[in-house]
Amino acid sequence: MAKKDEYSDIKESEKVETVFSETTSFDGTLKFSKSIRIEGSFKGKIDSKGYLVVGENAKIRASIKAQSIVIAGEVKGNVEAEERLEMLPSGKLYGNIKTKKLKMADGVVFEGSCEMLTTSGKPAEIKKFSQGTG
Repeated sequence: MAKKDEYSDIKESEKVETVFSETTSFDGTLKFSKSIRIEGSFKGKIDSKGYLVVGENAKIRASIKAQSIVIAGEVKGNVEAEERLEMLPSGKLYGNIKTKKLKMADGVVFEGSCEMLTTSGKPAEIKKFSQGTG
């Protein structure tokens, strides 16, 4: 289980209000507006303006869109964090990321691509540089 201080970056307004325990299994679409921590298994879609914590023992098979996300467990699916995504050392993500801010600890497993968004929520502009010969 992740230690409480591992979530030290969580703001007071983002404290977890609801927990799906390790014995909980959910299949479908999950929508919420505040905060939730999933410690069990989930399959489907998560669509939220809130804050999501994927616990160390969680197994998620879903596309996820939320305001902020912390991953300590395993996620298979694409993840979009409107503000920030944080991956703790035990986190595993097999899918693509879209976010404004990204924090990955040593030991994270990540297979996919990452698209960094600007503050307006649009993809960052990629500038090509060419080297002159002169």
